Amino acid sequence: MTEMRIDLHTHSNMSDGTDTPEELAVAAARAGLDVVALCDHDTMAGVSAAQASGERCGVIVQSGLETSTQFGDSTVHLLGYGCDPDEPALSSALAHVRLSREQRIPRMVDALERVGIVVSLEDIAAQTAPGATSGRPHVADAMVARGVVPSRREAFDYWLEWGKPGYVGHYRIPLIDGIALIQGAGGVAVIAHPWGHGTRHLLTSEVLVELAHEHGLDGLEVDHNDHDETARAELRHLAAAHGLLATGSSDYHGLGKTRHPLGCNTTDPDVFDAIVDLIQTRRHTLEATP
Repeated sequence: MTEMRIDLHTHSNMSDGTDTPEELAVAAARAGLDVVALCDHDTMAGVSAAQASGERCGVIVQSGLETSTQFGDSTVHLLGYGCDPDEPALSSALAHVRLSREQRIPRMVDALERVGIVVSLEDIAAQTAPGATSGRPHVADAMVARGVVPSRREAFDYWLEWGKPGYVGHYRIPLIDGIALIQGAGGVAVIAHPWGHGTRHLLTSEVLVELAHEHGLDGLEVDHNDHDETARAELRHLAAAHGLLATGSSDYHGLGKTRHPLGCNTTDPDVFDAIVDLIQTRRHTLEATP
């Protein structure tokens, strides 16, 4: 019997991916996946459409989200699986983040104009799917469409990353609060690529152990293209030693990010079963709470 292939971190054009939610499910089927989790930034708006498409093409679409949380002076990406999208505390917090993202766009336009790059709010809106929140990737895509840069990656590297002329920050939920909000909405909280993006100095082994034991963190995204084999082995050992779920995924963004094809990393079926069981337990508790 062929083992299930499970990819627990992908994006659609409801955030910074380029596939529609429906296209994502079809692409997952073509990639030979049995399960794919849609984890758009600060929203679950595309999940229902992806799940309906998945039913048609034989792929299970696990609901998810990704939010950029604040930890110290840095950003930590946090995944939430199986959250109730209507749970008031989480939905309010995510709405606050989305509003903050939207409100920074005019400031980014002004910042770019000060260094001679002209891109309009209309240009950015044209790159943003209906119902999605405009963000840096959409600014980058507008810059590509204008011929300012040849690719989204170059737009980030030279203009939109932290410390570059067009960067403007936005509100982030504190990491510990994010874990609690996800779990309070019946979900499972997993730190995305904890030792990628230069965060290993921040999320040391000691910090990850503390997050697990003191704040209830559920898991770590171990198998990710931002982790080399040594980091993966260390994270897998840490997860096993401290009762954390170890997931694997592509972090697929369609054409929005290279070197992250669907299914390039996968999650063990037993780990996925444990996630589903935990979601069911927490959602049952949530529904039983007056």
